[in-house]
Amino acid sequence: MLTIHRPPSGDSLLVDGDRIVAVGPYEELAAARGAGARTREWAGSLAPGRYEPDAVRLLETLYWPDPREADELGTEPFPAGRTAMTDTRWGGSARRGLQRMLGRGVTAVAGPFTRAPVRTAVQRSGVLVGAVAPPPVVGGRADFTVLAGDGSCLVTVVGGRLVYRRA
Repeated sequence: MLTIHRPPSGDSLLVDGDRIVAVGPYEELAAARGAGARTREWAGSLAPGRYEPDAVRLLETLYWPDPREADELGTEPFPAGRTAMTDTRWGGSARRGLQRMLGRGVTAVAGPFTRAPVRTAVQRSGVLVGAVAPPPVVGGRADFTVLAGDGSCLVTVVGGRLVYRRA
Protein backbone atom coordinates (compact mmCIF):
# COMPACT_ATOMS: atom_id res chain seq x y z
CA MET A 1 0.00 0.00 0.00
CA LEU A 2 1.26 3.47 -0.84
CA THR A 3 1.80 5.68 2.19
CA ILE A 4 2.98 9.27 2.33
CA HIS A 5 4.77 10.13 5.57
CA ARG A 6 4.34 13.89 6.06
CA PRO A 7 6.23 15.97 8.61
CA PRO A 8 5.13 19.54 9.49
CA SER A 9 8.00 20.92 7.39
CA GLY A 10 10.55 19.55 4.96
CA ASP A 11 10.26 16.73 2.47
CA SER A 12 7.77 13.89 2.76
CA LEU A 13 8.43 10.23 1.95
CA LEU A 14 6.31 8.05 -0.32
CA VAL A 15 6.60 4.41 0.72
CA ASP A 16 5.38 1.38 -1.23
CA GLY A 17 5.74 -1.83 0.75
CA ASP A 18 9.24 -1.87 2.20
CA ARG A 19 10.75 0.69 -0.21
CA ILE A 20 10.90 4.46 -0.47
CA VAL A 21 9.66 5.33 -3.96
CA ALA A 22 9.76 9.14 -3.81
CA VAL A 23 11.02 11.98 -1.63
CA GLY A 24 9.76 15.53 -1.99
CA PRO A 25 7.21 18.14 -1.04
CA TYR A 26 3.94 16.63 0.14
CA GLU A 27 1.88 18.47 -2.47
CA GLU A 28 3.95 16.98 -5.32
CA LEU A 29 3.80 13.44 -3.93
CA ALA A 30 0.06 13.67 -3.30
CA ALA A 31 -0.61 15.09 -6.78
CA ALA A 32 1.49 12.41 -8.48
CA ARG A 33 -0.13 9.53 -6.59
CA GLY A 34 -3.69 10.84 -6.34
CA ALA A 35 -6.14 9.44 -3.84
CA GLY A 36 -4.48 6.02 -3.90
CA ALA A 37 -1.98 6.86 -1.17
CA ARG A 38 -2.71 6.95 2.53
CA THR A 39 -1.20 9.94 4.35
CA ARG A 40 0.34 9.74 7.81
CA GLU A 41 0.96 13.17 9.29
CA TRP A 42 3.63 13.33 11.98
CA ALA A 43 4.35 16.05 14.53
CA GLY A 44 8.11 15.75 14.15
CA SER A 45 10.92 15.59 11.62
CA LEU A 46 11.73 12.55 9.48
CA ALA A 47 15.23 11.22 10.12
CA PRO A 48 17.35 8.15 9.41
CA GLY A 49 16.88 5.34 11.89
CA ARG A 50 19.41 5.04 14.67
CA TYR A 51 22.14 2.40 14.93
CA GLU A 52 22.76 0.49 18.17
CA PRO A 53 26.42 -0.60 18.25
CA ASP A 54 26.03 -2.24 21.69
CA ALA A 55 23.12 -4.52 20.72
CA VAL A 56 24.96 -7.81 21.28
CA ARG A 57 25.76 -6.93 24.89
CA LEU A 58 22.31 -5.44 25.51
CA LEU A 59 20.45 -8.49 24.19
CA GLU A 60 22.79 -11.39 25.00
CA THR A 61 24.05 -10.52 28.48
CA LEU A 62 21.19 -8.54 30.03
CA TYR A 63 17.73 -9.68 31.07
CA TRP A 64 14.90 -7.31 30.17
CA PRO A 65 12.17 -8.09 32.73
CA ASP A 66 8.60 -8.76 31.76
CA PRO A 67 6.27 -6.09 33.21
CA ARG A 68 4.52 -8.89 35.12
CA GLU A 69 7.82 -9.46 36.97
CA ALA A 70 8.20 -5.81 38.01
CA ASP A 71 7.37 -6.41 41.68
CA GLU A 72 10.02 -9.11 41.94
CA LEU A 73 12.68 -8.02 39.43
CA GLY A 74 12.03 -4.34 38.73
CA THR A 75 11.65 -2.77 35.31
CA GLU A 76 15.24 -2.08 34.25
CA PRO A 77 17.55 -4.61 32.55
CA PHE A 78 20.12 -6.39 34.69
CA PRO A 79 22.86 -9.02 34.19
CA ALA A 80 21.22 -12.25 33.05
CA GLY A 81 23.10 -14.34 35.62
CA ARG A 82 20.81 -13.01 38.35
CA THR A 83 17.95 -15.24 37.21
CA ALA A 84 17.59 -18.69 35.59
CA MET A 85 17.68 -18.25 31.81
CA THR A 86 15.93 -20.70 29.51
CA ASP A 87 15.60 -20.29 25.75
CA THR A 88 12.05 -19.03 26.31
CA ARG A 89 13.29 -16.38 28.73
CA TRP A 90 16.11 -15.34 26.37
CA GLY A 91 13.62 -14.90 23.52
CA GLY A 92 11.18 -12.87 25.61
CA SER A 93 13.97 -10.75 27.04
CA ALA A 94 15.34 -10.03 23.55
CA ARG A 95 11.89 -9.03 22.27
CA ARG A 96 11.44 -6.60 25.17
CA GLY A 97 14.95 -5.20 24.68
CA LEU A 98 14.24 -4.70 20.98
CA GLN A 99 10.95 -2.95 21.81
CA ARG A 100 12.88 -0.46 23.93
CA MET A 101 15.39 0.06 21.10
CA LEU A 102 12.59 0.63 18.59
CA GLY A 103 11.19 3.18 21.03
CA ARG A 104 14.46 5.09 20.67
CA GLY A 105 14.30 5.01 16.85
CA VAL A 106 16.74 2.14 16.32
CA THR A 107 16.41 0.46 12.90
CA ALA A 108 19.85 -1.18 12.71
CA VAL A 109 21.96 -3.09 15.23
CA ALA A 110 25.43 -4.55 15.47
CA GLY A 111 25.76 -8.31 15.40
CA PRO A 112 26.26 -11.21 15.10
CA PHE A 113 24.06 -12.81 17.72
CA THR A 114 25.12 -16.21 19.03
CA ARG A 115 22.11 -17.18 21.15
CA ALA A 116 19.47 -18.77 18.89
CA PRO A 117 16.42 -17.24 20.66
CA VAL A 118 18.00 -13.78 20.54
CA ARG A 119 18.95 -14.20 16.88
CA THR A 120 15.37 -15.27 16.07
CA ALA A 121 13.89 -12.28 17.91
CA VAL A 122 16.20 -9.89 16.05
CA GLN A 123 15.40 -11.47 12.66
CA ARG A 124 11.66 -11.28 13.30
CA SER A 125 11.90 -7.62 14.34
CA GLY A 126 13.09 -6.67 10.85
CA VAL A 127 15.93 -4.43 12.02
CA LEU A 128 19.09 -4.50 9.94
CA VAL A 129 21.95 -6.47 11.49
CA GLY A 130 25.59 -5.53 11.10
CA ALA A 131 25.01 -2.38 9.08
CA VAL A 132 24.63 1.26 10.03
CA ALA A 133 21.11 2.56 9.41
CA PRO A 134 21.03 4.03 5.88
CA PRO A 135 19.49 7.42 5.14
CA PRO A 136 15.98 7.44 3.66
CA VAL A 137 16.56 7.61 -0.11
CA VAL A 138 14.55 6.71 -3.21
CA GLY A 139 14.93 2.99 -3.86
CA GLY A 140 16.18 2.35 -0.34
CA ARG A 141 14.53 0.33 2.36
CA ALA A 142 11.86 2.27 4.25
CA ASP A 143 13.65 2.46 7.60
CA PHE A 144 13.37 5.79 9.39
CA THR A 145 12.26 7.52 12.53
CA VAL A 146 10.22 10.59 13.36
CA LEU A 147 11.85 12.76 16.01
CA ALA A 148 10.28 15.33 18.31
CA GLY A 149 11.95 18.72 18.74
CA ASP A 150 13.87 17.42 21.79
CA GLY A 151 15.31 14.49 19.76
CA SER A 152 13.10 11.84 21.35
CA CYS A 153 11.48 9.24 19.12
CA LEU A 154 7.83 9.61 18.16
CA VAL A 155 7.67 6.88 15.49
CA THR A 156 9.90 4.12 14.14
CA VAL A 157 9.35 2.52 10.72
CA VAL A 158 11.26 -0.65 9.76
CA GLY A 159 10.90 -2.09 6.29
CA GLY A 160 7.84 0.09 5.69
CA ARG A 161 6.09 -1.20 8.83
CA LEU A 162 5.18 1.10 11.68
CA VAL A 163 6.82 -0.75 14.58
CA TYR A 164 6.74 1.92 17.28
CA ARG A 165 4.50 4.90 17.96
CA ARG A 166 4.72 6.90 21.14
CA ALA A 167 1.34 7.19 22.83
